[in-house]
Amino acid sequence: MYHNMTTKDYSAYYNLTNNDFLVCNNTKVMAFSRVFLPSLYSIVFIVGFIGNGLVLCVLVKYHKNLNISDLCLFNLALSDLLFLISLPFWAHYAANTEWTFGGFMCHAVTALYMLGFYGSIFFMILMTIERYTVIVHTYTSLFSKHRSVRASIALALFMWALSLGASLPTIIFSQEKNESYVWTCKVENSKETVWMSFSYIELNILGLIIPLSVMVFCYSRIIPILMTVKSQKKHKAVRLMLVLVTVFFLFWTPYNIVIFMKLMHHLGYMASCQWDQNLHMAMQWVETIAFSHCCLNPIIYAFVGQKFRNLFLKILKEWFPVCFGQCTTNESEFPERRSIKYSRSSVISTTKTKSKL
Repeated sequence: MYHNMTTKDYSAYYNLTNNDFLVCNNTKVMAFSRVFLPSLYSIVFIVGFIGNGLVLCVLVKYHKNLNISDLCLFNLALSDLLFLISLPFWAHYAANTEWTFGGFMCHAVTALYMLGFYGSIFFMILMTIERYTVIVHTYTSLFSKHRSVRASIALALFMWALSLGASLPTIIFSQEKNESYVWTCKVENSKETVWMSFSYIELNILGLIIPLSVMVFCYSRIIPILMTVKSQKKHKAVRLMLVLVTVFFLFWTPYNIVIFMKLMHHLGYMASCQWDQNLHMAMQWVETIAFSHCCLNPIIYAFVGQKFRNLFLKILKEWFPVCFGQCTTNESEFPERRSIKYSRSSVISTTKTKSKL
């Protein structure tokens, strides 16, 4: 969908009237996308909305017992929901090949899309850094020393401000426009060539290079420490972290590769008709794969955790006592993290004692 972040114009697929269209016929792309995009966007919307909605329900109901990690999880789910809310509008746009919601909604839907997109990425980065500082820098971590509600909220607001800063230019420049009797919602900028190139580069850097680098660095430092912990659950924690990095890489790398190729195409490289068709077709596949990542976030970040599963079962017991009344919950909160801290403390204490001797 990032081609829609920067152009928001499905007429690129369907009703181009310039000279390129006379040579490059996109009829097959048109027929495919009018069915494929709405169908896949609808599936992603339904599955993602249910999963992230359940995460928000649990965290809101038990907000008194939450920590900064839970606050990050709350904002991650909120970001995914904002992103998902925009998908039905883009699905309708793809199916009808025309924007019918007006100028205000063009800005509003773009804002939901962009804020959700960058918010999800930035809060994943924050969750990774939080885990890194708590486990690797237990006693010097700001997350360990300043756990007040105000500090956590201020940090969350700062991340939203970063998301808004990254999204604002596209939100401002997105406009509804009548082109050849077809209404479109796309970016309008007097320096469109420069802006388009900047947008593609921004997405590659903020959408893949930085988050993947942070995850690889942090988890490469966390895993050796976890392996020293005398806990049967350390292997599960290590596997989870490897899954986090692997899933992020597999879901977002193809998307960013195509975005980079679109940048090359925009700059005049790979400018043939065949490349144009192939990139449009490839984008539809890779963007759907990337967008489905928000459906996995609740599973990877929430439902895998023991504390969250317990709270979720509590809600199910209250809502459906007949079906889930027999379920038992373990009231211990994050035994893995506590064992990590205790082992880390013992390692540090032992080191200090030996140094004194």
